[in-house]
Amino acid sequence: MKGDDIKVRSAPRGAKQKLRWLGPGITWLAAGAGGAGELLFPPRVGSLYGYAFLWALIIAILLKWFINKEIGRYAVCTGRSLLDGFKSLPGPANWAVWLIVVPQIFVAVGSIAGIAGAAATAFILLLPGSVEIWTGITLISAVFLLSSGSYRVVERVAMVLAIILGLVGIVTAVSVFPPLEKLAAGLRPIIPEGTNYIEIIPWLSFLLAGAAGMTWYSYWLPARGYGAADTGDVAEAWKSEVNIAELKGWKREMVIDNTLGVIGGFMIVVAFLILGTELLRPEGIVPEENRVASVLGKLLESTWGRIGFWGMIVGVLVGFWNTAMTNQDGWTRLFLNAFQILSAGTKFRERLGDDKRIRLWILWGLLCVTPFTVFVAAGEPVGLLQVAGVIEAIHIPIIAGLTLYMNSSTLPGALKPSLSTIIINVVACSFFLGFAALYLAQLFSK
Repeated sequence: MKGDDIKVRSAPRGAKQKLRWLGPGITWLAAGAGGAGELLFPPRVGSLYGYAFLWALIIAILLKWFINKEIGRYAVCTGRSLLDGFKSLPGPANWAVWLIVVPQIFVAVGSIAGIAGAAATAFILLLPGSVEIWTGITLISAVFLLSSGSYRVVERVAMVLAIILGLVGIVTAVSVFPPLEKLAAGLRPIIPEGTNYIEIIPWLSFLLAGAAGMTWYSYWLPARGYGAADTGDVAEAWKSEVNIAELKGWKREMVIDNTLGVIGGFMIVVAFLILGTELLRPEGIVPEENRVASVLGKLLESTWGRIGFWGMIVGVLVGFWNTAMTNQDGWTRLFLNAFQILSAGTKFRERLGDDKRIRLWILWGLLCVTPFTVFVAAGEPVGLLQVAGVIEAIHIPIIAGLTLYMNSSTLPGALKPSLSTIIINVVACSFFLGFAALYLAQLFSK
């Protein structure tokens, strides 16, 4: 078929249509609104360091906006996921897919174990049972809903509650808002003496989303119908000026969608940083291990009383449980996609059966039993998330760099990233690698 015969779906026009097509960025925000990057690490960093790293927060979120924009550019213009693009990179077969998948196995297991363990710290305040038992229940209940296909309604309700928790956090932060000069002091790019980078790196890595969460954006955009999602031969479609114009329109819609998600996440992160600094730091208490929920409850107790405390406990439970479930869903998509690519045409692929069976193996084996086993062995939800965050800090630049290379080398000229975009993404890679290097230097100097 000729390019003019392949039609890209018309991009939304007018305010009503543009509003109707918003979604993937909001999903991206909601999936993390009750997670480690928004709910756990900001008050923890605030309690430990106050506003000293506010500058790093702002830079990390701004740079993630640019990285996510490039991921969205590739998905919109090709209708493919990042992994589908990585398998076509020059060099040994599927080297980039292996480079993504192997580290993400460790991140997935550690993150899900840590998040489920954090949810369990809320369960034990509401119901009898140990942290280990409730961690197992959190994982099993989430995987059961995912494997049964009936989790969508529960997920939407949990996301709404997580966003409500974020809004309550913002309102509470406004009530204890510090003097502007106190906040302004945190805008100076200074690293305090004695900084423990294992506290800072996971925070910056998980803000909004880590490396894996950013790849999920490339699944959600085509699933929502953005751009070339319903186009067969995309290379032929690019030969049509009409299609190029429509893809530019979809790219603009994606940028709006991405921006709303980033702004919403930024507000929630700053709110909980303020709460940690103003309410926890004076008392010298830090959200840690089996006291995650009880300490976070104090963030609202000082303003809203016992109702605020127990409301926060329920919010922590719902937020972390929902994040565990959405992370299991996202990593299942990533690992299934990787398995399809890496096992194509092999006898091993035939022995395991169809994609539905493989998906269940991934869910129950890799993303339920394994995280539970790791948690029981380690027993430290914050520690598990910290280790996962260090891997993410190294992995984010890899994904950003590969995506930038694909966009620059494979997309037609009218859809390629600009020189300024390329430079900013290189800066983004350097930023996250720099903090990872500081941590490794600190680790090996001990």
